[in-house]
Amino acid sequence: MNINIIQRLRGFISNSKHVMSVSYKPGTDAFMRTMKVVLLGTILLGIVGFVISIIIGVVA
Repeated sequence: MNINIIQRLRGFISNSKHVMSVSYKPGTDAFMRTMKVVLLGTILLGIVGFVISIIIGVVA
């Protein structure tokens, strides 16, 4: 049982090293594009929730 935990830990460390070697820090343009998409999605989700709450308030 102890060996299984050690093997799983080694596999996790190996996978983590692979992810770190493949990943990169985004540039300013990529970061700003991602931020705009996330903010737009958040705003749209908030508007949909607000409209649903108004509809429920009127119906109930």
